[in-house]
Amino acid sequence: MSNSYVTSSSKPTSRWKRFVKSNLLTFLTIVGVFGGTALGLLLKNSGEPWTEREVMYIQYPGDLFLRMLKCLIVPLLVSSITSAIGSLDLSMSKKIAARAIIYYFTTTVSAVILGIILVTTIRPGSGQSAESMKGKAATRQVLTVDTLLDLIRNLFPPNIIQATMFQFRTVLVAPANATDVPLTEYKIKSEFTEGTNVLGMVMFSIVLGACIGKMREAGKPLQAMFETMSEAMMIITSWVIWISPLGVFFLVAAKLLEMASFVEVLGLLGWYFITVIVGLVVHGFGTIPLIFFVCTRKLAYPYIGKMSQVLATAFGTGSSSATMPITIRCLDNLGMDPRVTRFVIPVGATINMDGTALYEAVAAIFIAQLRHIPLSFGHIVAVSVTATAASIGAAGIPQAGLITMVMVLDTVGLPAEDVTIIIAVDWLLDRFRTTINVMCDGLGTILVDILSKKDLESAPINNCDAEPHELVELRHDCNEKE
Repeated sequence: MSNSYVTSSSKPTSRWKRFVKSNLLTFLTIVGVFGGTALGLLLKNSGEPWTEREVMYIQYPGDLFLRMLKCLIVPLLVSSITSAIGSLDLSMSKKIAARAIIYYFTTTVSAVILGIILVTTIRPGSGQSAESMKGKAATRQVLTVDTLLDLIRNLFPPNIIQATMFQFRTVLVAPANATDVPLTEYKIKSEFTEGTNVLGMVMFSIVLGACIGKMREAGKPLQAMFETMSEAMMIITSWVIWISPLGVFFLVAAKLLEMASFVEVLGLLGWYFITVIVGLVVHGFGTIPLIFFVCTRKLAYPYIGKMSQVLATAFGTGSSSATMPITIRCLDNLGMDPRVTRFVIPVGATINMDGTALYEAVAAIFIAQLRHIPLSFGHIVAVSVTATAASIGAAGIPQAGLITMVMVLDTVGLPAEDVTIIIAVDWLLDRFRTTINVMCDGLGTILVDILSKKDLESAPINNCDAEPHELVELRHDCNEKE
């Protein structure tokens, strides 16, 4: 009896220890978010306003964490996509890609439609003055067609090394000694701006992976190199990931200190803020889980709960690209096929921006309401199409949506400077929409993995005899837990 008593009493203890151990990082990251919020509010109300230099000191540990994550993006993206595509035959690659793209397109369009319905129903811009909400933001003159053409140009970088550091963009320059000249009469110039051309890297990696798969035996050495590099990057990610609670803590605290008056800003932009948040919540916890259930006949909420650490990191960093290594690691731990994870997540982090698409549709119509500009059905359709295209072109970095926002405003016939109206609350909304973007990427990967199970079991792995040993063990452990 004594032995059975000890055994039964020790079981809950060991289970509790395992639970705490397996979820410790999640708890610490959530504590980092709330702790950073508390510290930021406490320091903000402590007396004298904080100077820019003092805020920089507070943000410094968080900046170091972001730099570490961003350093992993290019090697992880190239090695993950190349090894994932190269390990499948071409027919299987097409099926996985088709499922992922259809899912991403469906959720993005759904997000835009939801945003338009909410903003035209709530009408947050009615009764407000646009002039009272002006802020500061760097804008540039650009036509919608130029933005779309740049999007396609960046898919085909002229120099793959340059693509790791710069993006191509068109610049319109006003003619000398000319005033009130339409944008179509501006001189067309081009430049390379600082920032990774993720679209170009993804395209190159997909083509290279397909080529390696086609080479079969001859491509094995190159495939093995990319697989080893991918595993190495995931190990480095596991080292960096334990810094995330500390990095998130200081990033959130510094952002709160940068704001002049959070209450005053919400007073002016309150209904706009609420409209976007409601849209993101309904889309993230209603539309996406519904699509997930229809496709898989499984509830999405248990998976969302298991991705809580990823979501907390996405909120803290405000960057879907920086969160990508952590997302891949989390989905590996959930038992997803690494060939699916390493292809779908980098592609999703590049082209799937549901939260950004919803926000840009809401923001454009909100500003039109402030300007008392009536929008026809054709205008609203144009906004939905442009917001979808703009979200695809948005970089996975903090507040990148402000750049593509110019393209959506042009659709409604509003000047680029009007983006400054919403700049005051954009930093906070950016974190919420990034969280939804990352959640959609994660659920999309799980959905594609579930739908591709039979195909993956029967599909030969072209260029490696077996999956990496650690990943096989990892999936075996996860399957046992289920």
